[in-house]
Amino acid sequence: MNNDIKFKSLQELYTRILPALKSKTRELHKKGYSYIHEEDIWNYLKNYKWTSSRALDLGDMVNDIFTVNEKEVDQYVKEEIKNIHRVIKQGEI
Repeated sequence: MNNDIKFKSLQELYTRILPALKSKTRELHKKGYSYIHEEDIWNYLKNYKWTSSRALDLGDMVNDIFTVNEKEVDQYVKEEIKNIHRVIKQGEI
């Protein structure tokens, strides 16, 4: 019997693990990382942990969310913020 859960898209997978991401985000907010959001944890793990993993299952992904190194996610978010180009809105006052 095959118990593998298949997802049709990354969005469907993201929605499925969103409760774990929200829980981890609340934990990080309590520790003072109020600027880290669910998307940041997802993007960090997707780009740095899960790209080199093979045969990941849902349990592995949820475990990675709960055990992610908060300092590494913090550094990731700070690096991403550096890449945001802010522009002055040129409109009438």
